[in-house]
Amino acid sequence: MYRALALAAHESNIPFSSAPDVKNFLDHLNLQYGKSSNELVIVNGKNLTLSIREHHVSKLASEFSQIGDVRHYLVDFQRKLGQQQFCVMEGRDIGTVVFPDAFCKIFLTASLEIRGKRRMEELQRKGQSCPGLEQVMRDVAERDRQDMERQESPLRQAVDAILIDTSPFSIKQVEDKIVEMAKKKALEHGLKL
Repeated sequence: MYRALALAAHESNIPFSSAPDVKNFLDHLNLQYGKSSNELVIVNGKNLTLSIREHHVSKLASEFSQIGDVRHYLVDFQRKLGQQQFCVMEGRDIGTVVFPDAFCKIFLTASLEIRGKRRMEELQRKGQSCPGLEQVMRDVAERDRQDMERQESPLRQAVDAILIDTSPFSIKQVEDKIVEMAKKKALEHGLKL
């Protein structure tokens, strides 16, 4: 969601440093989320599902997500979405800020090198240009630093989140672990998944 709003604001030439312009952008925003996997995120009628994964959007999202009005807008949006239906959400403040009382919180991590390689593979699969492993790793590390140091909702592991280092695992293995843990936590809370 942060990627989508950052990209839409950037494409609309909204200066991130101008609080009135950002506020006006948010006030007139039409955000639709989760219609289908092909239309995961639509902003002002434009499907951004594929374009939000381009490499340059990571930096835009990290910058835009530091703006208090943006964080408040999306936290409210995400909470409303969670009230409408049972959902699984991922994000850098979901377990600490958006849903601090979620019955199951999982904090995924991996080594910087593994994360860089995975990001490069993702970009290459999509036919996007890639600046090389060293640059991708620097970009990932810088985004982490910015997100951990931001004033609003900094990136951190929730006290009650289960930590999973995904470095040695495939996507399928990580998915299986998450499902297993979610089912266990649901059972503990008397919920059916």
